[in-house]
Amino acid sequence: MIVLITGGSKCGKSALAENLFRNFQGEKFYIATMIPYGDEAEQAIERHRRIRKDKNFHTIEKYTDIHDIDIPENSGVLLECMGNLCANEMFSSERIYNPVEKIVSGIKNLSEKCSLLVIVSNNVGCDGLKYGFETADYIKYLGQINTDIANIADIVIECVYGIPIVLKGDLLCLNP
Repeated sequence: MIVLITGGSKCGKSALAENLFRNFQGEKFYIATMIPYGDEAEQAIERHRRIRKDKNFHTIEKYTDIHDIDIPENSGVLLECMGNLCANEMFSSERIYNPVEKIVSGIKNLSEKCSLLVIVSNNVGCDGLKYGFETADYIKYLGQINTDIANIADIVIECVYGIPIVLKGDLLCLNP
């Protein structure tokens, strides 16, 4: 099962994603995609580690190339966050100018190995502002990745002020 959670910054996406695993009985993995650049990133990473501390996730730090991740069958995976992964692929030393196919292929590969895949992403294309070339490409690519994942996902949720709004599927099948 694939669950996509989107929303704005600091809207409760992470807490919702972690909560979806509360009744999950298998091995749980947290794929962290944030490269620790600077104090602010380090603080965010440490905050997430504290929050997950007692939730029995095995953390895998993987900033690019998610298709290389090997996890046990029937495990649960929380991938956070698609916005970081997209930027990492676009601006890594290998410079994937359009990372959509690579990332979506990696998502499909992960979904074949696990029984629950929860993906946290950002909604960054709604402000209507004009941006420079690279930022505009990032917004376009992340929007396409979110669209492609939403098409294959069983459940799609937008988190607004901590409130999950189900756009596709039914949350009851996860937490009866």
